[in-house]
Amino acid sequence: MTVALERGAELDRSDPLRDHADRFVPTDGSVRAYLDGNSLGRPAVDLAQVMADFINHSWGSRLIRGWDEEWMDWPLAVGDALAAAALGAAAGQTIIADSTSVLIYKLARAALSLRSPERDEIVVDVDNFPTDRYLISGIADELGLRLRWIRTDADLGITPDLVARTVGERTALFLASHISYRSGYIADAAEITRIVHAAGAPVLWDLCHSVGAIPIALDNWQVDFAVGCGYKFLNGGPGAPAFGYVGARHQDQARQPLQGWMGHARPFEMGPGYQPHPGIRSFLTGTPPILAMVPLRHAIGMITEVGLDAIRAKSLALTDFAIELIDERLVPLGVRLASPRDHEHRGGHVTIVGDGFAEVKDELWKRGVLPDFRRPDGIRLGLSPLSTRFAEVALAVEEIADILG
Repeated sequence: MTVALERGAELDRSDPLRDHADRFVPTDGSVRAYLDGNSLGRPAVDLAQVMADFINHSWGSRLIRGWDEEWMDWPLAVGDALAAAALGAAAGQTIIADSTSVLIYKLARAALSLRSPERDEIVVDVDNFPTDRYLISGIADELGLRLRWIRTDADLGITPDLVARTVGERTALFLASHISYRSGYIADAAEITRIVHAAGAPVLWDLCHSVGAIPIALDNWQVDFAVGCGYKFLNGGPGAPAFGYVGARHQDQARQPLQGWMGHARPFEMGPGYQPHPGIRSFLTGTPPILAMVPLRHAIGMITEVGLDAIRAKSLALTDFAIELIDERLVPLGVRLASPRDHEHRGGHVTIVGDGFAEVKDELWKRGVLPDFRRPDGIRLGLSPLSTRFAEVALAVEEIADILG
């Protein structure tokens, strides 16, 4: 056993959350280290029984009665549970529905429904996740608006100074990711939101890489709108439904464009015209994905049990250890860290860049070490605090060093 692996094993023995890794389905023999929890979280060991109970009882026994008994309330009830566990938001402002892409579209259009005619610019950064950029470009085309692009440092992300120099009296909406999907850089959401509000515009934060990994305080930050996915650090499974947050002050003024029966004030009247339901329910559209919410509910319960402070402490310990090993073993081989070193701006994953890293990632997968790759030359080490062991981090760095050496 190498020194790095011995240190990883020792950190695992002293980890306050060490027992939680055993609560996830163990990987098969082909996987030795899983470092892509920031793309797809692992399932809980008892999730199969939870799913079976739902199928056999809630669905199989109650059948259509399930809608009247509980399912109609799930989009709001599960949203409230997530808000309390991970979003720093009061009840009545969060829904579970749709995909992240659909919710970005709905909430961006809702935010823009509040604008005055002279506000004709949407501010977005060039390194935001592609779907965010593609969607907002399409919305700008639909509404005849102009995009203002912020150029960011790829190793960092959006900063208050950059935002302050860009927003102004023509800004209709500001959209950004709270954590950069490339570098893991945490934006100062509170200060940026304040700056955008001072310019007279609303904000829409993409929380996909932060929810479940770091503490969030949407209400205290006075955020207007936010979205995020359920399949990364929330461990909701492949294609898990997303969540949308709409600040209470906007709910009865902002109008989302996908008007469906589930968001109607009286959905079962099936009337000729659309009348939005008061509050957050008006941001629903079609029938909620109830079966897909079962794993998400289960994972939210685990986060509630552990608490975001403990999760964040483990996240920082994992990324500290990763950076320590990267400096020792990989930097001498020509690898560069492309993520923040300071705790204030470092999220739940770290990115390293180097020549030929696409081939390095392929070789790692052959060896049973699973990070992911972001073009042109970045390998992301996604360290999910509840399921990742320190020994996995050590093994991954050792394997990268062996491939490069």
